[in-house]
Amino acid sequence: MNTNRWSVDKYVDEYESYPQIIQAAELLKKNEVVAFPTETVYGLGGNAENDEAVAKIFAAKGRPSDNPLIIHIADIAKLHDFVAHVPEKAKKLMDKFWPGPLTIIFQKKAGKLSNKATAGLSTVAVRMPADPVALAIIKQSGIPIAAPSANRSGRPSPTTAEHVWEDLNGKIAGIIDGGPTGVGVESTVLDCTANVPTILRPGGITKEQLESVIGAVNVDPALVDNGKAPKSPGMKYRHYAPNAPLYLVDGTKEFLQKLVNEKRMEGHIVGILTTEENKQYYEGDYVYACGKRNDLPTVASSLYEALRFFNRTDVDIIYSEMFFNEGVGLAIMNRLMKAAAHRVINENE
Repeated sequence: MNTNRWSVDKYVDEYESYPQIIQAAELLKKNEVVAFPTETVYGLGGNAENDEAVAKIFAAKGRPSDNPLIIHIADIAKLHDFVAHVPEKAKKLMDKFWPGPLTIIFQKKAGKLSNKATAGLSTVAVRMPADPVALAIIKQSGIPIAAPSANRSGRPSPTTAEHVWEDLNGKIAGIIDGGPTGVGVESTVLDCTANVPTILRPGGITKEQLESVIGAVNVDPALVDNGKAPKSPGMKYRHYAPNAPLYLVDGTKEFLQKLVNEKRMEGHIVGILTTEENKQYYEGDYVYACGKRNDLPTVASSLYEALRFFNRTDVDIIYSEMFFNEGVGLAIMNRLMKAAAHRVINENE
């Protein structure tokens, strides 16, 4: 398949009249799949009402069919086409955080969406992206867009069009290049069908932000205990992993450097994932500073590029620092834990 690639300027108005946007929307209406930027990561969009289009998303990604897709809309009125009930707490969150990096799970209204998009579940996950290019494509197409991250399953999510090209060139109809994404990690997924809304995936909106609007919010225990089964089907799969094995190091900088030295003495090529504050303390074959420890959103926005950076090197093992499970740190650690297959080396054990 020939993959079209278009560039758009995010800093101009009237996106819906752009020829690139119109072409991409026409492909979506013909049940092809197209990658486009959102404020979190690049999404791989297809017509959420059509089984054929949804099947193409799963095929291009190599994604398991029991992993439901997030439905993207550009108009809250469209929500009522396929959502059975909007709880009051969900309304408050939509007022505060939509458009934005928050996905809300609702009870599904039968008959509108492809059952493949929701993996046959009675619920549906919906968000309204904040990126103007994404909103323009959805509006121009006139259909709800199912859109997981635009990467091959298991690999680090894409935060640039080049990342999408690396993974999906020849597998999809088109890619719209809108420049690097901002947030850098996927949206927060919040189940609002529960009595107490529950975070199934931490992301761009923090638990603290959610609670400031609606009060108590739970966190799926599986996010902090690898022994528990996750409530979100997709969270049981391996995600975000670089090619080389990644190990998280719970300990001092000196301990991490000791691990690096031992592996290098054995002839290994070692990568270190750190922050700008700590980069000076390490010596390895490849040392990548992934944002600032005292400004965790910069770590989130750089995380997937850091993991992909190591894929472009000849490292055969990677050691990473850890972060506190608070605020955006919860999302960062969730992605790192899954990328490392929960491999943690503790200095005190």
